[in-house]
Amino acid sequence: MAPGIEPPTIRSVALPPELQLPPILIVPFSLQEHGIPIDMGYAVAPHHSGVYPVHSQLYEAWKSVWGIKVTSTEEYPHLRPARYRRGFIHNGIQVLPRQTCGLFTHTIFYNEYPGGSKELDKSIRGGELFLTVLLNPISIFMTHLSNYGNDRLGLYTFESLVKFVQCWTNLRLQTLPPVQLAERYFQIFPDERDPLWQNPCHDKRHKDIWSKEKTCDRLPKFLIIGPQKTGTTALHSFLSIHPAITSSFPSPTTFEEIQFFSGANYHNGIDWYMDFFPFPSNVSTDFMFEKSANYFDTEVAPKRAAALLPRAKILAVLINPADRAYSWYQHQRAHQDPVALNHTFHEVVTAGASAPRDLLALQRHCLNPGAYAIHLDRWLQHYQASQLHIVDGALLRSNPVLVMEGIQRFLGVTPIFNYTQALMYDDSKGFWCQRVEGGRAKCLGKSKGRKYPELSSESRAFLAEYYHEHNMDLLRLLSRLGQPLPSWLRQELQSTSWS
Repeated sequence: MAPGIEPPTIRSVALPPELQLPPILIVPFSLQEHGIPIDMGYAVAPHHSGVYPVHSQLYEAWKSVWGIKVTSTEEYPHLRPARYRRGFIHNGIQVLPRQTCGLFTHTIFYNEYPGGSKELDKSIRGGELFLTVLLNPISIFMTHLSNYGNDRLGLYTFESLVKFVQCWTNLRLQTLPPVQLAERYFQIFPDERDPLWQNPCHDKRHKDIWSKEKTCDRLPKFLIIGPQKTGTTALHSFLSIHPAITSSFPSPTTFEEIQFFSGANYHNGIDWYMDFFPFPSNVSTDFMFEKSANYFDTEVAPKRAAALLPRAKILAVLINPADRAYSWYQHQRAHQDPVALNHTFHEVVTAGASAPRDLLALQRHCLNPGAYAIHLDRWLQHYQASQLHIVDGALLRSNPVLVMEGIQRFLGVTPIFNYTQALMYDDSKGFWCQRVEGGRAKCLGKSKGRKYPELSSESRAFLAEYYHEHNMDLLRLLSRLGQPLPSWLRQELQSTSWS
């Protein structure tokens, strides 16, 4: 090996089966007779239809009828630039990125190649096609049948490419059957297993490929992202009263929350997500939304949400993180969590690293969401500051009419709905509820407004110290964004500064 030359690198390239066979035309019904495998667990769709953007029925049919395990497309996440094409897995079918080779239905004669035959040879000998093989550990090409008739440009192109690569590089080319190729691909790129769903209507080519029966109108204009135990259910209830605002349909398992961007539901695809929303009566004026409180501190949620809903507005409700932590603990006790039942709140939040795993898990759920600035920063990596609105949870509880006016202005809802007559204070519950016919209060379920003992001074002092730097970070973040400080944050920082 010459000095300075890197050791050989393996590149797996899925070349057309015709390269390994005599250049003869074989009609489909005699494929098995001539030893050409036809049951390889691989299939492609015409014009990429249904592969991406995903049409779930295609995947179901492929699996149940043919047992397909692998397909490919040039469309994920976008056709161009080609170097950014990626793979993903949906419904058990592995989707690999397919590359283009410069041959199309009309390129069947060498001398009539667009731009002249020199353009084809330039692509092969150090140009775009060569670079495709050089820069992609695994390449999949698919050309049209017409490229193997007449001048047999398909054979010429790939034979010339292989010879050039073998002559001028140390790459070792291999071919693998589709299923093995897919396994190898996702070994190299394990982070690509999970897809990142985008809005098909934001890409003209994707919209053209997508089924004409589908629409992007059934997507929310804003999200309530949480965090849990801060008053998000009350906010959801108040917003649902508004005549121009429509909530998602309830989930049979998670009630008013879809929890799409934060967990396993994401793998059901965007068709599943859109089924939770009605067709709007007026797309320009109707404001559809959903609330899933665990979006706030789920690491993958902002990236996923921004990919599908890049123009959405985001509402986050913040209360004193110490109160939020205590409320979560009491929530778990009410749901008979054995860890919460067998440990005091102070034992939970002060548990050391050597404590049992289930105790530390409860501690994380109590404490981690309250590091508000960390989670908001993550959302701001994917959304503009102008798309984020911080709701003062303490003010939402004491003066919801004022808070709802601010939210409507942020969303751009017109005309502003007057919540003065729509809400009333319920003395027995201790919070504001919807006013219904007859002047009665329609409040949230029995689990809301649950009474429990006051947070001990010992635990509050511990949490004040624990959250002090987090609260200072929140102060700096909100000041930078030009957002008003929640009342509880001012009080907390004042009390800790004097202690």
